[in-house]
Amino acid sequence: MSLPLAGLSAIVTGAGRGLGRAEALELARLGAAVVVNDHGRPGRDGSGAASAGPAEAVAEEIRAAGGRAVAHLGDVADFETARDLVGLAVSAFGRLDVLVNNAGILRDRMVFSMSEDEWDAVIRVHLKGHFNTTHFAAVHWRGRAKAGEPGVYGRIVNTSSEAFLAGSAGQPNYAAAKGGIVGLTTSTALALAKYGVTANAICPRARTRMTEDVFAGFAEPAAGEPDPLAPEHVAPLVGYLASPAAAGVNGQLLVVHGGMVAVVDRPRVAAKFDTSKDAFTYEELDGLLSPYYAGRPAGETFAAAEVLGLKKG
Repeated sequence: MSLPLAGLSAIVTGAGRGLGRAEALELARLGAAVVVNDHGRPGRDGSGAASAGPAEAVAEEIRAAGGRAVAHLGDVADFETARDLVGLAVSAFGRLDVLVNNAGILRDRMVFSMSEDEWDAVIRVHLKGHFNTTHFAAVHWRGRAKAGEPGVYGRIVNTSSEAFLAGSAGQPNYAAAKGGIVGLTTSTALALAKYGVTANAICPRARTRMTEDVFAGFAEPAAGEPDPLAPEHVAPLVGYLASPAAAGVNGQLLVVHGGMVAVVDRPRVAAKFDTSKDAFTYEELDGLLSPYYAGRPAGETFAAAEVLGLKKG
């Protein structure tokens, strides 16, 4: 049986554990050669000593199953490290075809308690990290196209979160970064389409060390039953978006967890008001907008359980 990613090479960042690990294993299962990137720090806040162990373990797991993989230890939020990462894929496998951005950290705090460092650190790893690898991958693909290579193939899969869609009171840094990633994705999709490259983003629901607080207290499967929040349920969508079958999918945002994929529509205008004069006055706006918002929840926000569609067990 032919494999949809046979002959392609991929980078997966943050692939030493959890969601990234599941994605790297799935891409390899579908035939891709994989660069497994991870900084290897044990703390989900990015603390602790860097270690090649997690990335090496996943790369060895791929090789033991008959696939091709190399490990890369490095912080993708560092510009030169991201350059080296893309360079490793090209030197090890001849080219880069797929980039999956997954690396991230958490430093949760309410906005009135958050320090500058807690803000900067999360924006740096998530948003700048996505930009850094995307930049060097885009340079690689554009260079090949400019050199006259026919049929350049490129796929970017970025990791956003429903925290940006619904808000997350204790994660203003994380929610902002994940919203920025969606903007980066749609911009990249427009810029690179002419070179044969697609860029899409996913909002995964997965039980990992990054989300242990989010899903604490929510129903877990009975013994022997599959966990709908297992990272392995997210990975097939990443494999699909990385494949030739998804050539027509570009600039999209998809929510995914076990047994469900939801395509998120772009924001729509919910109501429109026109001034009866040459320009709005305060009084006219008060007369139009105040009745419209009367009785509505502030900002139309929803509780996390409602957005996630989950029930505590």
